[in-house]
Amino acid sequence: MFERVDYTVARIDGDYAYLLRADDSSAEEKCVARALLPPEIYEGCKVKYEMLSYEMI
Repeated sequence: MFERVDYTVARIDGDYAYLLRADDSSAEEKCVARALLPPEIYEGCKVKYEMLSYEMI
């Protein structure tokens, strides 16, 4: 569960962002509260999930 997973921010909707896995185009969007994401995210940016936290890449 601590391995790195890369995502693209597909869309931002209010207090939530919808992420798509970079390595699995058939996966469903993942809904994540924006409070858990870096404040500077924007649609189309890349983020990584590692060690229970998100960071821009």
